[in-house]
Amino acid sequence: MSATDVLAAARAAGVMIATAESCTGGMIIAALTDVAGSSDVVDRGFVTYSNAAKIEMLGVSETTLARTGAVSEEIAREMATGALAHSAAGLAVSVTGIAGPGGSEHKPEGRVCFGIALKSGKTRTETVEFGALGRENVRAATRDHALSLLLAALRGA
Repeated sequence: MSATDVLAAARAAGVMIATAESCTGGMIIAALTDVAGSSDVVDRGFVTYSNAAKIEMLGVSETTLARTGAVSEEIAREMATGALAHSAAGLAVSVTGIAGPGGSEHKPEGRVCFGIALKSGKTRTETVEFGALGRENVRAATRDHALSLLLAALRGA
């Protein structure tokens, strides 16, 4: 699985992609746009590292943030649906997590929440516990998992 595979699947499905990223800081959109010719299926990427950016750029609810914190499946869902609402994309992936170092007992280092949203209204979220692999490795694993989620969504899995 690679960004090239995701782009080919998006072309075959006739779907534009958007990303909404927090802990990866743009690594997912960078992986996609590193491939020449990606502009035909990549619409845009939102890097929303702060809560204010999540609210302003994606329409994430302040109430949800206050209730769940930024690292939650609820926020991942709102980020993904917000990316769709603020783009021409038909598919969006979102990530929010704790790359490290640090974390807490309730939200440990390496926890990342993912969201996938389609224009049809279908959404899916999941949480992956990558563990305390170190910041660079958590972020790379997050990027790779997000690409695999995009590919699965494009292939109808």
